[in-house]
Amino acid sequence: MSLLQYHSELITRVAADRDKAAFSELFDYFAPRLKGYLMQQGADDAAAEEIAQDVMVTLWRKADLFDPAKASASTWLYRIARNRRIDRLRRQKSAALDPEDPSLHPSEGPDVAVEMDARVREQRVRTAMSSLPEEQEAVVRLAFFRGLSHSEIADETGLPLGTVKSRIRLAFSRLRQVLETDQAIDID
Repeated sequence: MSLLQYHSELITRVAADRDKAAFSELFDYFAPRLKGYLMQQGADDAAAEEIAQDVMVTLWRKADLFDPAKASASTWLYRIARNRRIDRLRRQKSAALDPEDPSLHPSEGPDVAVEMDARVREQRVRTAMSSLPEEQEAVVRLAFFRGLSHSEIADETGLPLGTVKSRIRLAFSRLRQVLETDQAIDID
């Protein structure tokens, strides 16, 4: 289970059962990160702490409003934090917001060079994936594109767990060879 899925599961447990252990895990993970994010956005230490606490209280009270189909847990919580910070600024100023406040501006678009590198890398991986034997490619796709654990892949495919692990290990070895060879050709 990925970290994103795990956090979504924890929020679901808070919503369904008021699971204090799940909330505690979410709090320990997100509260310091939210505070850091808010401080990066210009909030002072005390305000960032207060807003982060408020976001976590909101999580406890309104966990049932979280929809993992619409956003990840972190996206949902960071959006609440951003909105709470804007609300706080509005209350403090009661006049117009500072148009230079970075939290009010959309983030800049992606760097074209970075995006092109990502596309090239993606194409290399696709090409490398197509060089795998079908049985290896199938388990890699289940593991990394569908996010299934080794056990879940074994259950879904009917393969022994050891076979699933071996195929993934062999696939990674072959992918590494193909990608390193591909990269060496590009450098020459």
